[in-house]
Amino acid sequence: MTSILLTVLGIVIFFVGLLLSIALHELGHLSFAKLFGVRVPQYMVGFGPTIWSKKKGETEYGIKAIPLGGYIRMIGMFPPGADGRIEARSTSPWRGMIEDARSAAYEELQPGDETRLLYTRKPWKRFVVMFAGPFMNLIVAFVLFLGVFMIIGQNKSTTTVDNVVPCVVSQSENRECRASDPASPAKAAGLQKGDRIVAFQGQPVADWAALSDRIRESRGQVSVTVDRGGEQKVLTTKVLTNKVLAKDADGNPIKDKYVEAGYLGFGPSAAITPLTFGESIDQMGTMFQSGLDSLVALPSKVPDLWNAAFNGEERKADSPMGVVGAARVGGEIMGLGLPTDTTIGFMLTLVAGFNLSLFLFNMLPLLPLDGGHMAGALWESLRRNLAKVFKRPDPGPFDVAKLMPVAYVVAGLFICFTALVLIADVVNPVRIS
Repeated sequence: MTSILLTVLGIVIFFVGLLLSIALHELGHLSFAKLFGVRVPQYMVGFGPTIWSKKKGETEYGIKAIPLGGYIRMIGMFPPGADGRIEARSTSPWRGMIEDARSAAYEELQPGDETRLLYTRKPWKRFVVMFAGPFMNLIVAFVLFLGVFMIIGQNKSTTTVDNVVPCVVSQSENRECRASDPASPAKAAGLQKGDRIVAFQGQPVADWAALSDRIRESRGQVSVTVDRGGEQKVLTTKVLTNKVLAKDADGNPIKDKYVEAGYLGFGPSAAITPLTFGESIDQMGTMFQSGLDSLVALPSKVPDLWNAAFNGEERKADSPMGVVGAARVGGEIMGLGLPTDTTIGFMLTLVAGFNLSLFLFNMLPLLPLDGGHMAGALWESLRRNLAKVFKRPDPGPFDVAKLMPVAYVVAGLFICFTALVLIADVVNPVRIS
């Protein structure tokens, strides 16, 4: 029963974090829209029926029933049509989409709003208004990641011995020891589980990455100084050459790639260790790059998602997750019974990862995403400046509404992808345990 309650609590905590993330995203848009004098009739967190709202000044603030997004409504997001009218209609379905979007941008126009329309603001101001939303998510991700890495820490290999390999076997073979296999140098030296290696060849070692590199580079007789129960002992052994996994630039093993290197034959223990500020920034850079790579790889994940959702195939660990999947992971984390600080770190990292994903996704230069409006503002600025350089007439505001047919296609694809992820999250979820 306790495990079930903790799981439910984890789901609730994640959804609270989700709502706060969405609220801050929309607050970014709202703050700069008001700063630049644009009238904002509505600020809403969620979609669907309104469950609470309150009007303050000229803006209605509220929460809706479905916590899967949010929005603010700004007056005059699109300029009038070429004829200056916003009510012009057309039998063309594409033209109809454009004019529907234009009409919606003016539907709450009031006397005095003529100078408070979004499209009348300079392109750089419109860019800032649209960028402020995802930028808030980036700030949240940065603060949460930094706090988790520097205060709670990250699971890292240490210089403490976790296990001693009894013999020398090529890592590419992945088999048990045979009678003909030589004893590992670690076993021959008398290294034991729990020993903390403090020096190698008489030189102090502070972390596993440095120790691993020095072992790999060594050959022949070496000395290993260990702390065993508070007493230091110097062990001697002969480093052997073995086929081991290669490492990338960040020191992580590369799957199925092997190199000949020095080998002692022991495994390091792992511990949650706080990172320095510099290490935290490096780790966030790695996660940012990983997020970009995942975004680019989204289309290639569709077949695996389809097979996981409808053909019963195994859900891959790097499979995209939606809000439901992430909430289930949050619940699973809470139900594992991990130490409190570890659980808090996992939950904050989950919310931080969600915010990073929101930032990256909204930066795509496609309508109806924020990046599409930002791209429109940049294009308008470019063509107006070019007109000045070549002494041509001002081309006027760029009509982003003309891109609404593309926005409907993008929105349709996004809805289909979201539905597929939702089905996979329900019938075949990603599990961490």
